[in-house]
Amino acid sequence: MSEIEKRGNVITAEGLKALQERLDYLKTTGRAQIAEQIAVARSFGDLSENAEYDAARNDQAKLEGEILELEAAIRNAVVISDDETSNDKVNLGAKVKVYDEAEKYEEEYRVVGPSEADPMNNIISTESPLGASLMGKKVGDVAVVLAPDGEIRLRIMAISR
Repeated sequence: MSEIEKRGNVITAEGLKALQERLDYLKTTGRAQIAEQIAVARSFGDLSENAEYDAARNDQAKLEGEILELEAAIRNAVVISDDETSNDKVNLGAKVKVYDEAEKYEEEYRVVGPSEADPMNNIISTESPLGASLMGKKVGDVAVVLAPDGEIRLRIMAISR
């Protein structure tokens, strides 16, 4: 674990901005949509046997739960700026170009904190097997990832922000 990761819920400035935007959306648009759903469901009459009303209330509970989670994540976030990191080795916020030696192809990943990860878009967490194996490596180093199919060897080709 790097010194940066020891700080707690580490996140990039972009990640924090995305969390704040999601929170703002849920508090304004999301709450307004749920309020409308509840109002429409109430108009159907008897609330004790009103499935639409129950569904809208469940949606409201989920939305409020997500709002609480986002508020906690933002409150506990430790933002890591680019000045605190360098491009000489892989660390939080780095873009890493790697070459898979067995499969003979290049791929680029962005290494972020767990709350920002989006593996489908090559945005990987420092806590994932791939992210953890890349952390601290320099250009030219080989990261070995233990996968269910066996070892994957990735040569670090470039590191950027």
